[in-house]
Amino acid sequence: MSATGWAGLVPRAREVRQDDGPPFVWGSGTALVAGPGARGAARWLRGLAALPWCEGAGTPEAPGTQEHPEHPENTVELRIDPGRAPESYLLHVTADRVLVAGGDAAGVFRGVQTLRQLLPPAAFRRAATAGSWEVPAGAAEDAPRFGWRGLLLDTARHFVPKDGVLRTLDLLALHKLNVLHLHLTDDQGWRMEIRRHPRLTEVGGWRSRTRVGHRASPLWDERPHGGHYTQDDLREIVAYAAERHITVVPEIELPGHSQAAIAAYPELGSADGGAQVWTDWGVSPHLLAPTDEVLRFYEEVLEEVLEVFPSPFVHIGGDETPKDQWRESAVAQERIAREGLRDEDALQAWMVRHFDRWLAARGRRMTGWDEILQGGTLRDGLTPGAVVSSWRGYEGGVAAARAGHDVVMCPEHELYLDRRQAPGEDEPVPLGYVSTLRDVYEMQPVPAELEREGHAERVLGVQANMWTECAESVQRLDYQMFPRLAAVAELAWSGPGHAWDDFAARLAEAHLARLDACGVDYRPAAGPRPWQRRPGIPGRPLE
Repeated sequence: MSATGWAGLVPRAREVRQDDGPPFVWGSGTALVAGPGARGAARWLRGLAALPWCEGAGTPEAPGTQEHPEHPENTVELRIDPGRAPESYLLHVTADRVLVAGGDAAGVFRGVQTLRQLLPPAAFRRAATAGSWEVPAGAAEDAPRFGWRGLLLDTARHFVPKDGVLRTLDLLALHKLNVLHLHLTDDQGWRMEIRRHPRLTEVGGWRSRTRVGHRASPLWDERPHGGHYTQDDLREIVAYAAERHITVVPEIELPGHSQAAIAAYPELGSADGGAQVWTDWGVSPHLLAPTDEVLRFYEEVLEEVLEVFPSPFVHIGGDETPKDQWRESAVAQERIAREGLRDEDALQAWMVRHFDRWLAARGRRMTGWDEILQGGTLRDGLTPGAVVSSWRGYEGGVAAARAGHDVVMCPEHELYLDRRQAPGEDEPVPLGYVSTLRDVYEMQPVPAELEREGHAERVLGVQANMWTECAESVQRLDYQMFPRLAAVAELAWSGPGHAWDDFAARLAEAHLARLDACGVDYRPAAGPRPWQRRPGIPGRPLE
């Protein structure tokens, strides 16, 4: 069977049946009927400009929840089936009716994404290009393997304008991904408006120039680079995501990766002045000072973060914190002595625990990179809700799960999308180890030891991380993310262990045409197109 229609879904559905009966004909006579709880998905579906609808019949505003809608012979019906699990759905297509029954509103929305993939690629365009389409008869019963199916988008290294974030959310929705981890602060830029501390964006939001390529590169872009999101921008992003049943998880880095904040407010730092928003890449030596004043400053930042982001998860970073400044700082050493801490690693653990408990007291769950496990945090107690993002392989995730903490798996060798996708000189800005599409697809989210020990349920899911040191535009983001993000989506939704050849066929025969219709400038299987190459820009390839 050709990998189109019911056989061409990405991500794959758990159970699919293609029937021999006549197709459903979707055209200007098609009515949309939505039951209670399904009207958000109906509004979204009716808003797709490429899809024809019967005017005035069964609109989301007049949902037509009766058993026999006005056009029973040509109806798309969306409804909640409370007997189903969250995010699960049934999609059933006959000649007369398309039914999407979801376990909740998110399940209805996921089912609508599957329905959209049964239409030709033109259904993914932004304007109508055909009068009617045929939807093949059949059915799918489907539910996700993991509850956390995410993408990190780094807006600190290269700013991604609001429209680029909204476009990314549309692409996540298409692939049934449900978390956007928004990396908002780093050494190279602060991207969220904080009204009590305006210099964070006025000063920290801009750097004087930018290194082109990896940090060993001699090339520079001498133009200033920056930008930020107002709180109204971020509320719009959050609302746009919520309509697509995507949670936006904000990240505010501390105590490292904070040079932009220290440049804006030098009193935050552990050294005596002189910090500017960093123009280079890598790991900055600048750390926040472990003072009561700095803790309160970041509490004020997080108070505004909590007002904007309703996410139950708030990421505090916690990675890559060289301790030289703390070793030389009388203030840091005094704090170590006062708190009875063992060393500088324990000082970082003390700061992590402070914000863990602060967030927990406000009903939120702290999330951090796997370095938050260092310095005695597990021994001395993170709150039960703390979540670990395991990026340096799997070891941190295994340790956290064994200690009773939830884990998001995002190992760098497989799921860092800034990494090169193939060997060879044509691959632009080679960073790290090669991470091919197949490497991503065949990644195992749950380590075997967690399965054996009964801790598998601690793995909330998987997340791909798109760092933007060498991705300065939406076009570059497209190239790095796609089609690998489609493999992440299937891994997260369908689970590991499915045949690579089957996925590759569905991708080539059906899904790339959808990405083409969406205008995604993905990496072709044969290698980068001429305009996707970046000759002469040094990277940092590893074996």
